[in-house]
Amino acid sequence: MELKKNPFPSPYRLKADEDVIFVGGKLDNVILKAAYYQGIFPWPMEGFPLLWHCPNPRGILDFDDIHIPRSLKKTLNKNPYTLTMNHAFPAVITACAKIPRTDQSGTWITPTLHAAYIRFHEAGYAHSVECWHDNALVGGLYGVYLSGIFSGESMFYMKSNASKLCFLFLVEQLKKKGLSWIDIQMVTPITKLLGGKYISRKDFLARLEHEHAKGVSEKIEF
Repeated sequence: MELKKNPFPSPYRLKADEDVIFVGGKLDNVILKAAYYQGIFPWPMEGFPLLWHCPNPRGILDFDDIHIPRSLKKTLNKNPYTLTMNHAFPAVITACAKIPRTDQSGTWITPTLHAAYIRFHEAGYAHSVECWHDNALVGGLYGVYLSGIFSGESMFYMKSNASKLCFLFLVEQLKKKGLSWIDIQMVTPITKLLGGKYISRKDFLARLEHEHAKGVSEKIEF
């Protein structure tokens, strides 16, 4: 992938205790591509200009380490939901922005970010998984695929286990495409339960470069 209009310095230049690599800039498709290609993502914070992060340590999940709790296996066996991909991206990101979080007030999915990722989805880089029950959207997640790496961004649920099922469904789709791990950025209680872990930023960037070296397509079709 040829990086054009790339304002970001190399993440290798960050000190071990530094996560923010760039401040400001526009949220357009070209900049988002340049960011994700280098393992960088936007994370707005109230009262600050737009902040771009490459955290240390970095959350990832190796598909060989997937753990499915017993209660979740029961839900999988009952199969009460319908799971889809890219059927309702705007609805998913809107729900992710609105759902209350016990560990934060407000949302980092600002109107500007919301609009930017819808454009990124329309360009074929951002993807969603939807969980339906009786034709109602009860869970979902979205993230970005670029050049061999899928980076999870946010998830929500309104019925028990809905977001976990979305995550497991995504993993199965990615495995079919030849991927063996996913960038989860931060390890949340849900991703930790499923097998998520932290690795150093240096190790994450090495993984990133390894995937890019395979010369796979920028986009993925589901």
